[in-house]
Amino acid sequence: MPLPRLNSLRLPWPTNWSELFGREAPLILEIGFGKGQFLQYLSRRFPEANIIGLEISNRCLVMAENAIERLGMSNVRVIHSTAETALHHLFEPATISQIHINFPDPWFKERHSKRRLMQRDTLDVMVNRLEPGGLFYLATDILAYAEMSAELLAATPGLDNLLPDRWAHSMPDRVVTKYEAAAAREGRDRYYFAYRRNSLPAPDVPVIKELEMPHVVFSGPLTLNEIQAAFTPWESSTGEAVLHFIDCYRGRDSLLFETYVNEPTLEQRIALILRVRRGGDFSLMVSPLGHPRATAGVHAAVAGLMRWLMSLHPDIKLIDSKVRNLAPEQ
Repeated sequence: MPLPRLNSLRLPWPTNWSELFGREAPLILEIGFGKGQFLQYLSRRFPEANIIGLEISNRCLVMAENAIERLGMSNVRVIHSTAETALHHLFEPATISQIHINFPDPWFKERHSKRRLMQRDTLDVMVNRLEPGGLFYLATDILAYAEMSAELLAATPGLDNLLPDRWAHSMPDRVVTKYEAAAAREGRDRYYFAYRRNSLPAPDVPVIKELEMPHVVFSGPLTLNEIQAAFTPWESSTGEAVLHFIDCYRGRDSLLFETYVNEPTLEQRIALILRVRRGGDFSLMVSPLGHPRATAGVHAAVAGLMRWLMSLHPDIKLIDSKVRNLAPEQ
């Protein structure tokens, strides 16, 4: 029976890993597994562990899923997810025994620097998710990335360096992947880091759990056609969420607002549905299309659209609201 395709937007927040694997075992995480060679090594090296791989490339995910089935790696699961989404939503504090990051994308351009995996906020959540004595490994073949990472790691009280220097140029006990072999042939230096989680308090980074799905009921004199005619795309930000209200589409008895929600831990493209109810009232809700998750940013999107609707006519009144920071007047 084929393994189910796993996605961080469809897994429970947080995830019960013992239930997913069918056994209680230490958790090992590889972030960005590429072609999956290192996952195969981890599966052989740690048969007693449950091993999780994160990747955003669909091609790499399919290759890894095929290898898991072909090689019978029952202790490995792969998930379509960014590191930020998985670490903040799927894993409880102090539950991961090892984290491996192998040759991450350096994102050379300055305007892309926020996409680099080795950031203060992301490293803090990794320290929080590591169990006491847990291990953190990083490998890169980019000197600037190594120097940046060394500076970040040295400024992380919750981790102890296991090496005599900032990094090593070889790691004898680990498998050599095709990428590493190619780097060696081309004369590129490799930089390996090894750290252990110590007993100092971890940064306070709680698991971000799902909220109740937002929903608004309101009354007003405008028609769907009038609302659609008034719509123009706009952007806004609230808290840590950036919202893009992209377009408005007309249905038989509804409007669909295409909306992009960008939060620090995930991005979602959602559809907000404005529907005429029996009796002439309106309801505004999130469409289930695309399996959206009810985050603070999604609540902010519904609240932002509702405030725009209320700006269209003074007689628009909230009747009921299940949206954070948006309540009917008493």
